[in-house]
Amino acid sequence: MEDLKLIARIAGQEIALAADAVESVVEIEAITPVPLAGVHIAGLAALRSRVLTIIDTYAALEIGVSPRDGIVQAVVVTIDHHLYGLLVDEVVDVAAITGDPLPLHAGLSRGWANAGLGIVEHQERALLLLDPARIVAGPPVAAAA
Repeated sequence: MEDLKLIARIAGQEIALAADAVESVVEIEAITPVPLAGVHIAGLAALRSRVLTIIDTYAALEIGVSPRDGIVQAVVVTIDHHLYGLLVDEVVDVAAITGDPLPLHAGLSRGWANAGLGIVEHQERALLLLDPARIVAGPPVAAAA
């Protein structure tokens, strides 16, 4: 099977997203914080007269906070009829990738494992295929003790 994937970089890791899940890639100049929002919700931004919820992918993946000095890039996805911007460090490419994803192996941190769908290979590099809906949902909630 051959599918288009958007390749981006988050915290130095090249990742892939199914291109059919991606509406666009945009640059965000201003993010307005939302009081009492989840830690992975960076805030709101305007996109062509529409409100875009900005997701801090670092926080969603439990690896810190996305660097936000000046203009940032976001991959726009639609989940349940709502627009979300997933903050990325950089968009690298869009590529046709052949084959089904390989299963995830042990050793991934909880956040990456939660958002991961599998591993895809592109130009002899392994890329973690992420599920945008799982990123939007945020970090997994720790089980009550």
